[in-house]
Amino acid sequence: MSENISEEKLLAHALYHIRLLLSGFLGSQNQGSLEVRVAAHFAYALHNEALAVIDGKSFDVSSALKNIEHIDQILNVEDGKRFIHVISANGSTS
Repeated sequence: MSENISEEKLLAHALYHIRLLLSGFLGSQNQGSLEVRVAAHFAYALHNEALAVIDGKSFDVSSALKNIEHIDQILNVEDGKRFIHVISANGSTS
C-alpha cells in the first residue's frame, strides 16, 4: 500500500470508484431505491472534481455545489439542498 498518497487523493479515488459502482443507478426514471439513486447522483455530480484532485489540479467549488443542487431537480428530492445547508452551516464553504 502506498504511504505517499494524500488524504485528498485517497478520498477522490474512493469517490470516483463509488461513482463507477453506482453508474447503473443514474437517471430520473431508474427503478433502484431512492437512497442509492441519490448517492449515485452525488458521486456523479462530483466525479470531475475527484478526477481534478487525483491529477493534482483544483476545481471550482461553486460549480460543484451547483452540480449538487441539480440532484434535487433530477430526482425530485431535497438532498442537494440539505447537503449545501449543512456544509454552509458548518462554515465549510468559502
